[in-house]
Amino acid sequence: METGRIGRRIAYWRERRGFTQADFGRLVGQTRRWVQDLEGGQRQQDPRLSVLTRAAEVLRIPLEQLLTDTPPAAPVPNGPPPEAAGVVAVLYPGRREDGEPPPLDVLRRRLVYCCEAFQACHYGALGRDLPALVIGAGQVAARAGAEAREAHVVHSRVLQLATSFLHKYGQATAPQAAVVADRALAAAELSGDPVAIGAASRRVARSLANQDQAAAAVDVATEAALRLHAALLSAGPSGLATLGILHLSAAVSASSAERTTARVRDAVEHVDRAAEVADRQGGDLNADWTSFGPTNVTLHRVDVLTRFEDGWSALAAAEAMDEADVRGLTNERRAGHLVTTARAQLLTRRKDAAAASLVEAARLAPEEFRGRPGTVNLVKDVLGSLPLPGGELRTLAVRCGLQA
Repeated sequence: METGRIGRRIAYWRERRGFTQADFGRLVGQTRRWVQDLEGGQRQQDPRLSVLTRAAEVLRIPLEQLLTDTPPAAPVPNGPPPEAAGVVAVLYPGRREDGEPPPLDVLRRRLVYCCEAFQACHYGALGRDLPALVIGAGQVAARAGAEAREAHVVHSRVLQLATSFLHKYGQATAPQAAVVADRALAAAELSGDPVAIGAASRRVARSLANQDQAAAAVDVATEAALRLHAALLSAGPSGLATLGILHLSAAVSASSAERTTARVRDAVEHVDRAAEVADRQGGDLNADWTSFGPTNVTLHRVDVLTRFEDGWSALAAAEAMDEADVRGLTNERRAGHLVTTARAQLLTRRKDAAAASLVEAARLAPEEFRGRPGTVNLVKDVLGSLPLPGGELRTLAVRCGLQA
């Protein structure tokens, strides 16, 4: 083994996880001096394989990433969680029901209920009701006559919601989410409705980013914003919200790739464009279920900075927000912001604050911590960074299926 290269790899991943040398040494059963010497290439003796195995576990990376510069093969994701299984089951031919489709106004009411469930983080209820809504919306769109345009809009909206729901579960449902996102955009294009087309485009962008195609994701969101710009500006609050969210989608997609000066600049510019749209809107609204407005733009700015691992700037942006404005957002947005804040706090080694943010997020939205790999891994990271984790964090870890 090449001790110097191993040390540099450990230093890289340790810093990404927010551990000090002392923290990391304690977690792997070594001293801070041992870690310092290894990372500095000063140790003459190769570390034991058992120690490297433990280091890889603490850093949450495959062991081969410490031993070689060759990226490991992507792991095969597990199947969809129970909450999402019903939605996945109705996406493919042969799994849909026959019979008379529900009236369009009934579909609209069911869609409103499901959107409210999503924003309240009631994913179990959404997983139960969404399959029938997907089936019904598809039937209505297939048989639509005079109401064809509105039928395709509703169909696209249902598929967009299904996409956002599947995105919640990461790689376990990423392939299905990509399929549904494409179908949602196709249905929106059939309707000709610019708001539906823009809203569906951002789901496609999110799916591309989740498949490590950040550049393509930015292109999709940016192209849609440019193509639909005039139509969205004249479409009232829903149009403004859609335009703003497209810019925010481009920003998040840009921050999904490795940090470079150009990517940071591009991401910040997209957030700034969204801020201009929010200023034109004039305040925080929930038009078209977007929660779009100045506060949500700042939440995305915090998220982008955190993704680029600029924890101090992210926390500065978060602390400048009015707490009353944040409380006015939906549970889904507030919980997501708390999780993002916890990531930034861990990056800046404010470990107790990160634990408190996670506990508050779990109180607000317990289902954000069930079957969510990214959130569960963050709980694991924060738990491992603390010498004596508090009781509430240990309880949360147990609920996440972790050893506390």
